[in-house]
Amino acid sequence: MMELAAVVIGRNEGARLIECLDSLVSVATVIYVDSGSTDGSVEAARMRGAEVVALDMDRLFTAARARNAGLDRLRHMGGAQFVQFVDGDCEVVEGWLDVAAAYLRANPEVAVVCGRRRERAPDASIYNAQCDREWDTPVGEALACGGDALMRMAALDEVGGYDPHLIAGEEPELCLRLRTKGWRVVRIDAEMTLHDADITRFSQFWKRARRAGYAYAEGAHMHGKTPERHFVSQTLRALVWGYALPVMILIIAMFGTVWALGLVLIYPAQILRLALKRGGTKAAFAEAWLLTISKFAEARGVLEFRVRKAFKRPSGLIEYK
Repeated sequence: MMELAAVVIGRNEGARLIECLDSLVSVATVIYVDSGSTDGSVEAARMRGAEVVALDMDRLFTAARARNAGLDRLRHMGGAQFVQFVDGDCEVVEGWLDVAAAYLRANPEVAVVCGRRRERAPDASIYNAQCDREWDTPVGEALACGGDALMRMAALDEVGGYDPHLIAGEEPELCLRLRTKGWRVVRIDAEMTLHDADITRFSQFWKRARRAGYAYAEGAHMHGKTPERHFVSQTLRALVWGYALPVMILIIAMFGTVWALGLVLIYPAQILRLALKRGGTKAAFAEAWLLTISKFAEARGVLEFRVRKAFKRPSGLIEYK
């Protein structure tokens, strides 16, 4: 069994995939899982020596399913002690793998170690800047990781890997199951990956937030009754700010009262509160505005999940990117 391998997932990543694979040149075994790319990604991966797994296009594409497919191929190749998961739009920072592998060797109770993911172009848009802030999670014991992390294969095998049915939020759900089994998830103070969100339009931001809301609702449905109350507070905040308050405002407005105007002012007041809490800078106001407006998209995602569950309909959020 080799010590370390990498699983890369992607779909039509273009030049970003090439940068990703080139950043893993020191890894002997790299598995690329492709989800129906039409841009030559499969050929590019093979040219760089990656083992390619092409997912069946007749089934639902999810990042979780793609990562599990990579793990399955890795097992057939003899397995590995540690596996680095990387999204195809990310580049692994030089030195990360050595630091992360050393941490797992020294801490056998740790299942997942992650570091600092940064946006490649945080100044390109307010949306990219927001992503970069989101990646800056606290160092130390963590509840979850993101798509990029070095994981212990034995821990993944113990819990059965990712849940392939989740279209989003699969990493927190996996980490919850790992922690339930006694494993630890840790974020260390080290540079890990460069990510290229490339979010330049509001519609992209809205879709991302809508997916987050769907993930919150599904996560709460699955694990909301556990002591951790997984994603329950996020789901409730989305429903209150993005659904309950707007509906209340509309109902009151039908009677022509000034109370409706007063309730509308709750939103700018919330933006001001969040911005001042973050320092009152221009960037803080941009972040506060995005956090507030995202609740409407998240609420839509929450409601979409509940409708799907109630009527047993397939999700419309089938793409993981």
